[in-house]
Amino acid sequence: MRIDYKLKDKFDLGLAIPALILFCIGLAAIYSSTLHNPHAVGNFNKQLFFGVASIILFFVIYSVPTNVFRSVAVPTYIVSLLLLVVVLVIGKRVSGAKAWLGLAGLGFQPSELAKLGTAMVLAAFLSRKNTAIDSFKDIFLALLLGLVPIALVLAEPDVGTTFVFTGLIIVMLFWKGISLFGLFVVLSPAILAISSLLGVYYFVAGLVLVVISLFMFRKDIFFSASIFTINLAVGFFTSYVLKALKEHQQARIRSFINPAADPLGAGYNAIQAKVAIGSGGLWGKGFLAGSQTQLQFIPEQWTDFIYCVIGEEFGFIGTITVLGLFLFLFIRILKLASTAKDEFLSLVLIGILSIYFIHFLVNVGMVVGIVPVVGIPLPFVSYGGSSLLASSMMLGIAANVYRTKKNYT
Repeated sequence: MRIDYKLKDKFDLGLAIPALILFCIGLAAIYSSTLHNPHAVGNFNKQLFFGVASIILFFVIYSVPTNVFRSVAVPTYIVSLLLLVVVLVIGKRVSGAKAWLGLAGLGFQPSELAKLGTAMVLAAFLSRKNTAIDSFKDIFLALLLGLVPIALVLAEPDVGTTFVFTGLIIVMLFWKGISLFGLFVVLSPAILAISSLLGVYYFVAGLVLVVISLFMFRKDIFFSASIFTINLAVGFFTSYVLKALKEHQQARIRSFINPAADPLGAGYNAIQAKVAIGSGGLWGKGFLAGSQTQLQFIPEQWTDFIYCVIGEEFGFIGTITVLGLFLFLFIRILKLASTAKDEFLSLVLIGILSIYFIHFLVNVGMVVGIVPVVGIPLPFVSYGGSSLLASSMMLGIAANVYRTKKNYT
């Protein structure tokens, strides 16, 4: 009994077990979706290898002194930015994005490390004693720390990853306690960017809402004019970025609005994914028995569209099990972040939670057709060594904080 108590006191099974089950479900789905694909038959073994490496990495990070995380925040951020620059120069282009570095026959995606590096450096900056969250200067500096990796990722271009960085910044500022007006300053450019993608009428409507909001906040004319100008510039910049994207990326955004407009082209994956999930019914068609999966109707479904494999072969029960495991994991991390007395660790944990959650939300959302198909993996489940290693690193940090909770909670 004493051993069990010590294990429970030092190791949070509520973090490790859901992640391990999700990994096993992902392995099964990867095996099924690659079984009859001659170009991907080795992916199961690669994922198994990275799974073992991830477990080792998890326990290494779990074991280090907790105060190390603050010390390595800035170096991790700088190294990740340098890698994002390197990938633009010598990176390997995959699916239209120059986002990968090749090493010994394996691929590494620097943006996965950059997400964690950005969360850590933002936590270090926001937890400083002299940081005033409602100061325009400090809000600007926090945004700048997040916008640098966003700009580098957009240059690849990788639109899906920019969603993660954007959400990460907003959630961490909110957790720090930003005021309603400060939140408006941060969110309004994102809203204008989205509205500009939808069309000129939406863009104009967004500008009108910004003007009304500025009037209600009753700030001075110069400051309000500056905020309006920034929003206007963001809208035009977003339109420019959209035109600069590859044709297939523009088509994905257009197909989100109306997938049926190009059912054999840009809208194909979104339509087939919904067909696969819908055909699974309550219990699914059975392992290795999904027609959409086995006949390869969805290209490379072992990566971004792995959720539809689970839906087809394991049915509603399988998909709701995955959702439940993620929900349990999110609640555990949120509870740990809420009880942490060390502000830096609390912010790091909420940053990790936001990275997991946005990946989860966008991946599942694009499979069921509520967000654009932007290409983003499902943590612990999708095929991909970079994503799995990064997810395990973040989980290791959370488990480390739990191990030392008597000192930091």
